[in-house]
Amino acid sequence: MRYLTFALAKGRMAKKTMELFEKIGLSCEEMKDEHTRKLIFVNEELNMRFFLAKANDVPTYVEYGAADIGIVGKDTILEEGRRLYEVLDLGIGKCRMCVCGPEEAREKLLHHELIRVATKYPNIAKDYFYNKKHQTVEIIKLNGSIELAPIVGLSEVIVDIVETGSTLRENGLTVLEEIVDLSARMVVNQVSMKIERDRISRIISDMKALVGSRE
Repeated sequence: MRYLTFALAKGRMAKKTMELFEKIGLSCEEMKDEHTRKLIFVNEELNMRFFLAKANDVPTYVEYGAADIGIVGKDTILEEGRRLYEVLDLGIGKCRMCVCGPEEAREKLLHHELIRVATKYPNIAKDYFYNKKHQTVEIIKLNGSIELAPIVGLSEVIVDIVETGSTLRENGLTVLEEIVDLSARMVVNQVSMKIERDRISRIISDMKALVGSRE
């Protein structure tokens, strides 16, 4: 039997995912060693392999079949636009993708004015403004603290992930429009879904039952 390979987004999400996996019998003792330098973690008994990757790379590993299953945030799935199956919302890491800015920018959004939008998520921003709002904007890609952009006059608004909104409030910004709800999702390689249908379907249904019982 071939290994079933999982790509997990590094950090809190991977930790929470493994906690969920353990509850349905998918454990991997090797991953619990915090000092390990290993890149691939194996459970020989279950014929499963796990590896940690940067969130942005998880959909790529899954699309190209280097991983059969991936766990990653909905924001990354939307931004990367890879060919894969999104099969389950795990209900962890809940937050929202929003348009944020100073209160005075609200009017500019309402009147569809030409504005500049700073974001780490240019594809999500483009899709929202061009295809849903039909508003022409100039999108500026940033990698650091997005909240800085409207404060220093680089942009009128930002598109970013909002959890509690405390960073926004501390910097005189507010949520002006909500784009989409986000959380961790399970994604599956399209070919793997055919050749490993039974094993993958069992994992999906076990996880679905577990997630359902937690709500």
